Amino acid sequence: MSATAERVARSTVNKFAQRRQMLAESALKAIAEQGYAETGLRAIAQHSELSHGSLHYYFEDKDDLIALAVWNYKSECARRYDDIIATARTPEEFADRFASTMTGTLRDEATLHRLWYDLRNQAMFNTGFRDTIVAIDDLLQEMVWAVVSRFAELEGVAPALTPPLAYALFDGVFQNTLIRFLRGDTQAVENLSIEVRGLLKSALA
Repeated sequence: MSATAERVARSTVNKFAQRRQMLAESALKAIAEQGYAETGLRAIAQHSELSHGSLHYYFEDKDDLIALAVWNYKSECARRYDDIIATARTPEEFADRFASTMTGTLRDEATLHRLWYDLRNQAMFNTGFRDTIVAIDDLLQEMVWAVVSRFAELEGVAPALTPPLAYALFDGVFQNTLIRFLRGDTQAVENLSIEVRGLLKSALA
């Protein structure tokens, strides 16, 4: 293959991948509002004003689309704490900013987080996007461990938990608070702020 042909081929692949990304981002809200069980490609197209033909062209099936959409969202979520980890200078500042960011994402993006937990449960039965769910879980565990490790460093002590246990605790508190919030608990967000501060402290030796 000539150099020109290779460049054309790479450009075609890149444009295809970029279009997949755009379609996945556009479809995410529709998927989040309806949930996995109620969502097919045709329903996504109708709900999000996307072309049904475009979805079929760029994605093998619903699972292919959902896997990319949720990966895009959750990988972005995992990076939201990077600046706090890098720039917080005291334990108090760290805890305040961490709690504020976590409560903000729960309050403002509750339906997207609900979709994540829906898909994680579905992955116990459906292998179509299981690898993506496992990869996201690993990414979130790394994020939680980076948070705990940096907080411990600022406190001048060592973490008292393992990475899997730290993730299980923070994720469990977040999920339970999300459930309460979606049920209309007006104190859920404020309680989460208090609880994650306590979790940070309890994660230290």
